[in-house]
Amino acid sequence: MLDIKFIRENRDLVAKGAQKKHINFDLDGLISLDDQRRELTASVEKKRAEQNLVSVKVTRATPAEKQLLIESMRHLKEGMQEEEERLKEIMQKWQAIMLQVPNIPDMSVPDGESDADNKEIKSWGEKTAFDFEPKDHVELMVGLQMADFERGVKVHGFRGYFLSGDGVRLCFAIWNYALAFFGKDFIPFMTPSLVRKIALYGTGYLPGSADDFYMTQDEDALAGTAEVPLMALHSDETLEMKDLPKRYLGFSPCYRREVGAHGKDVKGLIRVHEFYKFEQLVLCEANHETSVKFHEEINRNTEQFIESLGIPYRTVLNCGADLGLGQVKKYDIELWVPKEGKYREISSASYFHDFQTRRMNIRYKDPEGKLRYAHSLNCTAIPTPRILVSLVENFQQKDGSIKIPEVLAKYLGKDNISA
Repeated sequence: MLDIKFIRENRDLVAKGAQKKHINFDLDGLISLDDQRRELTASVEKKRAEQNLVSVKVTRATPAEKQLLIESMRHLKEGMQEEEERLKEIMQKWQAIMLQVPNIPDMSVPDGESDADNKEIKSWGEKTAFDFEPKDHVELMVGLQMADFERGVKVHGFRGYFLSGDGVRLCFAIWNYALAFFGKDFIPFMTPSLVRKIALYGTGYLPGSADDFYMTQDEDALAGTAEVPLMALHSDETLEMKDLPKRYLGFSPCYRREVGAHGKDVKGLIRVHEFYKFEQLVLCEANHETSVKFHEEINRNTEQFIESLGIPYRTVLNCGADLGLGQVKKYDIELWVPKEGKYREISSASYFHDFQTRRMNIRYKDPEGKLRYAHSLNCTAIPTPRILVSLVENFQQKDGSIKIPEVLAKYLGKDNISA
């Protein structure tokens, strides 16, 4: 959420930010509504002050004067109640619109119409070449009894899957390695997946992405990332500046409905409804340069993790149209998928300035004792089972077996998966 004072003083900047993100937003309507809010607030506060003054006079008045004062107070109260009702309605509208104001993209974010316009800024590793016809991850994993997609659909429905045997063991190996790799600098958390709806508003996923979430009968939600509960962890708290930055590594099951993606990436493990993920999250002081530094750091952490596995990847800078409501800047890391002959997203790294922390009311006291909203950042450490897509395809052997990267072999207990 942006500060209304900032919005009023930087209308052109806010309008250009929304335009760059291709988000339709009625800025003039918000300012007009805010004018009404300010005017009514001032009027109500003035009437309350007058009412308090009359109340004081009543205690000192003669019986005759007291009757006149009580009558004037009654008329004042009636007028104030009418304005309070109007103010309540306007505040509800104002708050709803304020939640839709997009954050302003960094000046380095390129223009673009869709993710097709994201800009490659780095590539690592040689695209894997084979002297035989490679198989895709579905054929490989079914052949090695690592997964069962047919029964997964029977039990779960569309996009269902079972992992089994070495498919499960490989996921545990990745989790244990990820915990050791990222856990050096981050405090690990196992987070709840069932969260209150307000946490989705706080992180900026609502009101815009309601269809992406599984909601319970109590209007709670299953989170699609540990970012949501980790951000809610410190909601309505004032932190000590000496305790910043806070580096958290959240592990959780994740749930996404993938509404609008029906028929897209339906094969195998590319786009599933439930999965597991490690998520890096940072809360830091309210300083742009500090946010930029941590943004580069957490993205580089995931790049180094992928490099240690030996999987070719590229990093792209997301264009304006591929940014979410609250994101200032975002990188995506995409892994090479040999059978498809394309890169597939595995991680996103974003920073938000104080967009999320204003909604969550996460503050700290600076050295001058002033309360400030912290800055927040997050980045995927690694998701499973999606990482298996690139891993098994890049390390497949001619006989259909899978060579295991050295860093995972000690966690798996072997360096090869074969029939």
